[in-house]
Amino acid sequence: MKSVLRKCIVLTLLFTLALPIVVLADAIPGDIIVTLGEDLTEAQKNQLMTEMGVTAENNIIYVTNEEEHQYLGSYISAARIGTNALSSSKITLGENGSGLIVESNNIDWISDEMYANALITAGVEDAEIYVTSPISVSGTAALTGLIKAYEIAADIEIPEEQKQVANEEMVKTGELSRSIGVEEATDLMNRIKEELASNPVENEDDLRALIQRIANEMGITLTEEELNGLVSLFMRMKDLNIDWDQVQDQITKVRDNLGEYLNSEETQGFIQRFLDLINSLIDSIRGIFS
Repeated sequence: MKSVLRKCIVLTLLFTLALPIVVLADAIPGDIIVTLGEDLTEAQKNQLMTEMGVTAENNIIYVTNEEEHQYLGSYISAARIGTNALSSSKITLGENGSGLIVESNNIDWISDEMYANALITAGVEDAEIYVTSPISVSGTAALTGLIKAYEIAADIEIPEEQKQVANEEMVKTGELSRSIGVEEATDLMNRIKEELASNPVENEDDLRALIQRIANEMGITLTEEELNGLVSLFMRMKDLNIDWDQVQDQITKVRDNLGEYLNSEETQGFIQRFLDLINSLIDSIRGIFS
């Protein structure tokens, strides 16, 4: 139950930062896309394909370590990314409105929520995602592969800036969640957005002061690196074309899926009220960076 609650809260936060939606024009429900780390041995490759229930006849995309560093090197240490691309994934496209379901195995750094966020910001909405590795790894190769796979499936090219900001958003939120807690990180991000909606900042110094003030009010101690990361993230978002209608649509899908996982009326009521709050915040935030 606690795990489901955490996912609902984090995904709701991340949905509110979603970028323009990519339409999978040529993809149909049931299509399977497999991403494999290029540095897997033949034995490891066969092991993972058996685990995922796929064969060489499936659409297979390979991810290189160079691609990992290209998309994540500015936000994650080289040591964290590593020198080998091993993590792999299976993506099964779902029916329209089915939402995202993420499950992982042997991934020790990137959470299910972080994978889901990367897909949402790239415009992917309805799919079952399974991420795995032959040994315990950070999972960055699979993250890079997921975005790459959907570019190929949709026969489109996601703008480079959109990829970079999506990755930065995912990493910053994930790192904050690990240092101050998932709920605290979620609340901090929402408080920042709420404040910006009512009191837009004029410059970077004002934004820095606003973030620091809110963190202090919440009793959260941000490191200089964390504070700089949040300032950088929100400044870059100023130039993005955020589609708030799509954000609200995604939140509705999350609400519709709650009944499948939560049986407690009290818990459902809490999450329902939380989603309603975020929905109301979206209405007030629509002009934040216009």
